Amino acid sequence: MAITTRLSDIVFGTSISKIKVPDHLNRTCTTGVDYVDSAMGGQGFTPSSVTLFTGEPGAGKTTMVLTVASAVAKNKDAICVFNTAEESLFQIKKTVNRIGLTGDFACGNSSEIDDVLEGCQKMMETRGNKDKQMFIIIDSLQQMNATHDRYGRGYRSDSLVLEKILSFCKETHAIALIINQVNKSGTAAGSNKLKHMVDAHMHLGVERKSEDFMGMRVLETKKNRFGGCGHVFFLDLLRSGFSEVARVSAS
Repeated sequence: MAITTRLSDIVFGTSISKIKVPDHLNRTCTTGVDYVDSAMGGQGFTPSSVTLFTGEPGAGKTTMVLTVASAVAKNKDAICVFNTAEESLFQIKKTVNRIGLTGDFACGNSSEIDDVLEGCQKMMETRGNKDKQMFIIIDSLQQMNATHDRYGRGYRSDSLVLEKILSFCKETHAIALIINQVNKSGTAAGSNKLKHMVDAHMHLGVERKSEDFMGMRVLETKKNRFGGCGHVFFLDLLRSGFSEVARVSAS
């Protein structure tokens, strides 16, 4: 019996000895943004992983993920797609110009998750892209529609959208970084189920207690199945983007 390497070929009850981890899954993808890679354990993101990215309103979530998109796009072994359902692509381009980002990432402006994933699949199958790491950034989960549910009905559900992204990443080894909005109390919008579904959870806050770091942005990873947690990064948000000020260990 051949050793199984495709996830969709694994039949329930298959012996663990018959499963071989694809070489691609033993590598990590660094973004090139040091404080982000370090927050994820030092080696960046693991293929097939899905990360929720929460943050206070105005903390700079979109600025940070655009910075990541630009940096990943400079990696010749990766493809980065940034899809926004929050702002128009003209608004996104204005932010890119203001920050001075130069990485030529692909972009989309769809609110339908099926269309986004189909577009990413086609890009991955394009000649010259088949061996590259797909890195998908979505802004934001709450603005995406699960075009059809499993019964073919039009449907909108944060958990169903996330379920589709998770399935896609597991089958294709793509990486997804998804902005998840917060409610008025500052906690992540949606049910706690969302945080349990994903592989990692990053949060961008604003420091309001320490006089030394007052107003600084605070980046930390609250959950990471494939890497370390516990480091806190204090960042200054300037017109030209983020600048690291200090990092400390929460442990």
